[in-house]
Amino acid sequence: MVDWSDIPSFNESEFTCKCGCGKTEMDESFVYKLQELRDRCGFPFKITSGYRCPDHPIEKAKADAGRLSAHSTGRAADIAVRGSEAYVLIKQATNIGILGLGVAQKGEGRFIHVDDLTSEDGFPRPWVWSY
Repeated sequence: MVDWSDIPSFNESEFTCKCGCGKTEMDESFVYKLQELRDRCGFPFKITSGYRCPDHPIEKAKADAGRLSAHSTGRAADIAVRGSEAYVLIKQATNIGILGLGVAQKGEGRFIHVDDLTSEDGFPRPWVWSY
């Protein structure tokens, strides 16, 4: 369980599943990595998606529904960022061992997905994809 009082740049509500279930099952070590990422970047950023329970519409719509995803393990976040800040975020994320990177940098709603899953978790890493 995450002690949110130890995380100065974020609060629990930013990571709560948005399907309405109210769950916030974030992995503690991942949240500390996000705090380190925020500190290294030197600018604030907004979490647009943190924990997603298996019943979240995005999780249910996936081709491999039922398989835990990075978000449903609490080891992923989508971060609203664009331009040069997106570049800094990607660079600093890889420097601290975040090797799952999804890039959405076109149009409105730009974000970078970050996760710390590994090949041992069944996800090929390092890995970069676009949306």
